[in-house]
Amino acid sequence: MEKVGAFDLAAGVGGKMEKNAVLSAVEKYENYHVHHEGAEEERKANYEDMVNKYYDLVTSFYEFGWGECFHFANRFKGESLRESFKRYEHFIALQLGLKRGQKVLDVGCGVGGPLREIARFSLASITGVTNNEYQIARMKELNRIAGVDKTCDFVTADFMKMPFPENSFDAVYAIEATCHAPNAYGIYSEIYRVLKRGQCFAAYEWCMTDSFDPKNEEHQRIKAEIEIGDGLPNIRSTGQCIEALKKAGFEVLWSEDFAASSPLPWYSPLDKNYFSLSGFRATALGRFFTRNMLKVLEFVGLAPKGSLRVQNFLERAAEGLVEGGRREIFTPMFFFLARKPLPQNQ
Repeated sequence: MEKVGAFDLAAGVGGKMEKNAVLSAVEKYENYHVHHEGAEEERKANYEDMVNKYYDLVTSFYEFGWGECFHFANRFKGESLRESFKRYEHFIALQLGLKRGQKVLDVGCGVGGPLREIARFSLASITGVTNNEYQIARMKELNRIAGVDKTCDFVTADFMKMPFPENSFDAVYAIEATCHAPNAYGIYSEIYRVLKRGQCFAAYEWCMTDSFDPKNEEHQRIKAEIEIGDGLPNIRSTGQCIEALKKAGFEVLWSEDFAASSPLPWYSPLDKNYFSLSGFRATALGRFFTRNMLKVLEFVGLAPKGSLRVQNFLERAAEGLVEGGRREIFTPMFFFLARKPLPQNQ
């Protein structure tokens, strides 16, 4: 795995945009959100621009803090953070029954950490979709280093309008990605379209749980913190996701919130009271180091202006995620397995 260091972080902020445009991009992104009087309707209408700007701004931060896998995982006692990520990714491959020769789609692939792990584990050929050119550039290089560039590829596209024919893929999965879609029915319908009949779609979805009270101002504040810090138009409930799957035509085989049964809190790497050498950069001390490093790099011109503001809204997101997890009103690991039915005459 290629490690991202301090100067790689500074160089990567802004992705493909000009460095002198980073600050204005940060301001435009922030203005989409409720803390800056942005409206949910505007976020949904402009989701592609909002999410693209978000990942241009934060991809280097994610790699610096988390490595190549931009997701959480339920975690067992005695299990390292990295081991939990691998098991979490293997689980989705096993649920889909992936094997050599199958053509698989990863919806919202990021820089392809899970894609590479699942490809090596299952020997399936996987195509990743992302709308962010910087992530594509990173994934191309990381795929080459990992030796999966012959069996895995990628497409730059809006996952609400994917450039694939109907019934193209033997399986589809999404890991904490379809939450960026402006509506669940739209993204699930598009996945339904490109999936072959009789085959399955599996996902880990970010959701508000049944404990979330939309009339509770504190709950709404936590939800808003997560949305601005993680590029989300609106976080849906678990029930809304299941309803949207069925409306799109899927049979829901099973679903479960793995956060509810995780032996160790999924949010512990972001908790200020938790310390881990392996996940140091995501800890309170690691975030303090990153914040001050960026302050210096931005001051001397090695990091673009606006870098520190990106770190600030990511820290706010971390606090929202921890609070949402502690109160059990939010989960990043609502799992479901759904099947596209065969024609009725088969």
